[in-house]
Amino acid sequence: MQKLISFPISLVCYLLFVLILVIFHPIQWVCFNVFGYQAHKKSVDYLNFFLLKVAHPLGTTYKFENRETIPKGIPIIFVANHQSMFDIIGIIWFLRKFHPKFVSKKELGKGVPSVSYNLRHGGSILIDRKDPKQAIPLIKGLSEYIEKHNRSAVIFPEGTRSKNGTPKEFAQSGLKILCKYAPTAHVVPISINNSWKIFRYGFLPLGLGNRLIFTAHKSIPVSDFTFEEIMQKTETAIKQGIKN
Repeated sequence: MQKLISFPISLVCYLLFVLILVIFHPIQWVCFNVFGYQAHKKSVDYLNFFLLKVAHPLGTTYKFENRETIPKGIPIIFVANHQSMFDIIGIIWFLRKFHPKFVSKKELGKGVPSVSYNLRHGGSILIDRKDPKQAIPLIKGLSEYIEKHNRSAVIFPEGTRSKNGTPKEFAQSGLKILCKYAPTAHVVPISINNSWKIFRYGFLPLGLGNRLIFTAHKSIPVSDFTFEEIMQKTETAIKQGIKN
């Protein structure tokens, strides 16, 4: 019954989603090329605000826990589990004050209105997951960027989305480079719950009545621990916060 009810709602949501991407693409272009970084960032913030609203007809709601505990005025490395595209949308909007920049796959750098433009021009990096050597200088550059400007990097160490909420194995290399070249940063683990349930049936129909919960855990100063300790503390916090 849920699938039957959801099907027409899902079609409307997808239509609105694509419409918002198309509308904001020229807005981003104007903001970036005419008014600069801050204006472009604002356009991206509100792009993602409206993308979050698209899922409301499905009964989707959102909550971000412990946001007030995240340190301010220093570089931040956000590390999160990955369940769906709404992870990224939620992080961009709810953590907008931290100027989040993503470690993303290069395939997203072209062909997607608004999304590809932001990834190419908004400070994120695009890596080839088949060529680890190519990723090293790019992640190093992102580390140095957040260190210099007191902004934040976002990395999903699973690499790909979990389709059932159960986290996959965490890779260490990307986080290790971020920590090495952003020595004053704090690592903030984030657990994301229920995002996968929107796509539990695949592309169509979308799941109904889901509450997406983002939980920020206690920050970990990079300078206070070995990388092995940082990795262990981060992975433990994220996985303990996932409730399927």
